[in-house]
Amino acid sequence: MLLLGFDVGSSFIKGALVEAESGRVLAAVTVPEQELKIESIHPGWAEQDPEQWWQCVQQAVAALRGRHPFDPEAVGGIGISYQMHGLVLIDREGRVLRPAIIWCDSRAVPVGERAFQELGPERCLRHLLNSPGNFTAAKLRWVLENEPDIYRRAYKWLLPGDYVAFRMTGEPTTTVSGLSEGIFWDFLEEKPAYWLLDHLGIDHTLMPRLVPTFGRQGELTREAAAALGLRPGTPVTYRAGDQPNNAFSLGVLHPGEAATTAGTSGVIYAVDDTLRYDPQTRVNTFVHVNHTPEQRRYGILLCLNGTGILYRWLRQDLLGGTLSYEAMNEQAAAVPVGADGVRVLPFGNGAERMLRNRNLGASVHGLDFNRHGRAHLLRAAKEGIVFALAYGLEVIRGMGLAVEKVRAGRANLFLSPLFGRIYATVNRTVVELYDTDGAAGAARGAGVGAGVYASPEAAFQGVPPVATIEPDPSWQELYAEATTTGLKSSPVNFKRLTEQWQTHRPSTASVAGRSTRARAASSRPTFAPPGRPIASTRSRSSIWSKRRSHRACPIRSRWASSCTTTTRSTSRTPRRSRRRWPRPGCIWR
Repeated sequence: MLLLGFDVGSSFIKGALVEAESGRVLAAVTVPEQELKIESIHPGWAEQDPEQWWQCVQQAVAALRGRHPFDPEAVGGIGISYQMHGLVLIDREGRVLRPAIIWCDSRAVPVGERAFQELGPERCLRHLLNSPGNFTAAKLRWVLENEPDIYRRAYKWLLPGDYVAFRMTGEPTTTVSGLSEGIFWDFLEEKPAYWLLDHLGIDHTLMPRLVPTFGRQGELTREAAAALGLRPGTPVTYRAGDQPNNAFSLGVLHPGEAATTAGTSGVIYAVDDTLRYDPQTRVNTFVHVNHTPEQRRYGILLCLNGTGILYRWLRQDLLGGTLSYEAMNEQAAAVPVGADGVRVLPFGNGAERMLRNRNLGASVHGLDFNRHGRAHLLRAAKEGIVFALAYGLEVIRGMGLAVEKVRAGRANLFLSPLFGRIYATVNRTVVELYDTDGAAGAARGAGVGAGVYASPEAAFQGVPPVATIEPDPSWQELYAEATTTGLKSSPVNFKRLTEQWQTHRPSTASVAGRSTRARAASSRPTFAPPGRPIASTRSRSSIWSKRRSHRACPIRSRWASSCTTTTRSTSRTPRRSRRRWPRPGCIWR
């Protein structure tokens, strides 16, 4: 028997063909050749066309058949892994009503925060283990408030993986794990959080029918089978979000085990059997794939949005695609620990949950034009990603979870020996690398759902780690020395800088989704740099009306006015000019 698995990400769709009896991966593909486009028509927005996911799944099947020709009759199950927290709306004919609002979209942050305060933090945390935050439920409420015509036409809401399964089976369905990731699940009551839907004004009938994570979820329709080149009636037997699925793909199923990824986003995912939550909701708790009412399993997830996407931006936009990732890694490895004081905050891909849903934007610090080159920036980017994950890992450890060993797929940033060494050293963990990915894990999940494997554990027997990375004691000493200088890059100084930046840097998360005029007004600088008083106690409007008088001089209007504020003292002292905080997007050294 053969098993098919698909991992539907926001950058690529991966496919895997697995031989059920041996567990051997016969073929693996990634499509398309260029990364999928994310549309961002307003600051903080991120959308994709769900149809492109379905087209890429078809391409993946064709590519698998090209790598390893197979008989469609031999396929006994299909598994789906997918990018989490997205929102797809369909009408009664199954037509998509608007582009999907995907995981890194920040527009619903104010909606979720309002619901959190109105319902009460204690109630939300006890029952949801999370704030409605920026998850699917809050995004659905945003559509209700801002696009009421679309909401009225909606028949069902779907997560991205639910949509792909719908295209295969013709039935809109979801899972308990899916409900938990969208913040539709009451953990205490073990049922959908209908009280939250009532508060948000969301119609209960929009919720898809529940199906098991492992088990028969539907069968390929004739239309879907023809599009995929498979047999009609082939069962879909597994579905999970990409991070629970990644943990499953690495055999992370029981309390004390943890998985990590470093793809477009970076994640640490620890499994527990106790209901835990972070009072500040910097990490999130979801239902794990093997959860049952009798054997409870929860995944505590730390997410950093700006991980692989930062390195991709450096390669494509800053370096113009002139270097391969391998060459970038070699250059970064030539720079000593701490990148000679260059620091990168990688918070440039939407609101970060570890920063309480603030969208700070990425920034570079300590750059010296006379000493530093691109190699320093490349090294600082890797260190910044790891430091950010370590910043969040402190939260997980503070919740009572001991994370001493993590498992990862040998893919994405973990293809870089330098990144793996920094990761193990800074986080004080042993990293085990496995030759697997989300698509292969989804295929094995399909085998569990189809009854080929007796249990989730049985699906990974005989899958050993291909490498083990230990923390480097000499590097730990160097990072500790960097901490004492207060200047060079280190985990402690990264934390200090991040907290300082949160205090003094305006966030765009609270204005995402509002009108262009309102966003422009609310994103104007209102803070002074650290250690400097705000220049004036007058209202923002009076300050900016003063700046408008400079429009006769474009250069002064654009640059001088954005950096200085002229104030008049109550005593008859001369006017003075003081620097103000830079506009969003500036690099502040």
